[in-house]
Amino acid sequence: MRVLKQVLAVAAAGLVGSRAVAAVQDDPWLTLLLGTATAVAALLAYQWVVRRTERRDVTELARAGAGTRIVRGTLVGFAMFAAVIVTIALLGGYHVHGLGSVTGVVGLFGFMAAAAVTEELLFRGLLFRLVEERLGTWLSLLVTGVLFGLIHLANPDASVWGATAITIEAGFMLAACYAATRTLWVPIGLHFGWNFAAGGIFSVVVSGNGESKGLLDATMSGPTLLSGGDFGPEASLYTVLAGLALTVVFLGLAHRRGRIVPRRRPVDAPAADVTVS
Repeated sequence: MRVLKQVLAVAAAGLVGSRAVAAVQDDPWLTLLLGTATAVAALLAYQWVVRRTERRDVTELARAGAGTRIVRGTLVGFAMFAAVIVTIALLGGYHVHGLGSVTGVVGLFGFMAAAAVTEELLFRGLLFRLVEERLGTWLSLLVTGVLFGLIHLANPDASVWGATAITIEAGFMLAACYAATRTLWVPIGLHFGWNFAAGGIFSVVVSGNGESKGLLDATMSGPTLLSGGDFGPEASLYTVLAGLALTVVFLGLAHRRGRIVPRRRPVDAPAADVTVS
């Protein structure tokens, strides 16, 4: 019941905001305003419901150092996507034809901020964290990563391969990022930096949601394993490999910092036999 209340509170804030943003997408400045407002509302809803149901300080959203952590995550996400696009371009799968829409960048900033904040609060802040308390880091990463991939099957040009790619490169990677940092600000920044680079700068399809009108006028071509096809470059094999590499890096950091949570042993489970002969 506690988990349900938490998920519903954050999801409600995100759902209302996302519908408002979708309704004004033709107005980039209004999209920026409503997208930012949605992100703030989701953060406030998360903090309120966690304090109310868990009776604790919301340390994963501590204000101290929040700005630095968001910037750090954003730079990592942006750099990761830029590296993928450069690789695809060198292999002939990404083509720039000129400048796109500057005002489009403004609207996409708000849209991506709302999506990144809401999804990270739900999947890493609530689901990963709460499942981890019971099942430990490894199983929680697996379960919530798969769930994150599955919800992307609802997107317009979704595919089983696209959802699988999202599971590996984003579901696992963002959970590992949270495990390593134990703050939501870094994965929020990483998620935003990735999405904004994709749609707002490089103007490619983001998770099967159609072409974005960002800063560059660009197109993609080539086989799905290179370009990602209709789902966008997130379904490219090179993106999967990049996400997998970053997942390993974050899990290594989590291990070194002693932040890997073991699976909880049932209260009535017999203790291990430690008799010394």
